[in-house]
Amino acid sequence: MTPHSPQPPQSLPPPEMPQELRLVPLAFAEWDAETREVLLAHLRRPELYLSGAPDAPPMPVVLELFARHLPLSASWLPFTAMLAGADSRLAPDHRELAILRVAWRTRSGYEWTQHRRMGGEAGLSEAQLEAVVTGPGSEVWTPVERAIVAAVDEMVDRFAVGEETWAVLVAEFDDAQLFELLFLIGGYQCLATVLNSVGLQEPG
Repeated sequence: MTPHSPQPPQSLPPPEMPQELRLVPLAFAEWDAETREVLLAHLRRPELYLSGAPDAPPMPVVLELFARHLPLSASWLPFTAMLAGADSRLAPDHRELAILRVAWRTRSGYEWTQHRRMGGEAGLSEAQLEAVVTGPGSEVWTPVERAIVAAVDEMVDRFAVGEETWAVLVAEFDDAQLFELLFLIGGYQCLATVLNSVGLQEPG
């Protein structure tokens, strides 16, 4: 059977997004030594940001937001890093598919912009990237991909994966992969709602 993905009630208004940042990021120039040590470890190539060259990219505004609460950031960022690191149990394309559907359903411009690029790098085709918007009903999905997209929708709408979708997932994934998928969806939904509430929609 095809997993059923409930659609959000039509009576609900679209989410109200702040028009500007509600929390002021802590500029990189104001970071102390501990903040630099903790946060710069989560940049792929920190030397690019620290080169001082005229074309050096600015420090990502999301890290400047995380600089406002270093103990929280020192706990949260390793969690998201693990989900994309060597200890991850999910295939990169499955991971990025789930995150992209979370980004679309939560209307997180930040997550969508970042992970659309990462999804392509992980092997998702242009047709698959476009189908993320359509949802589980798209014909491009394999059964397990459809179940991943449906699982996101069900966790967003019903706060739990339904039995039909779970049956497809459990036939494909082992226990560790299933556990990771649930935390991936829940974790990125958490991050999306935080960034939406703060008003961060673009990577910047």
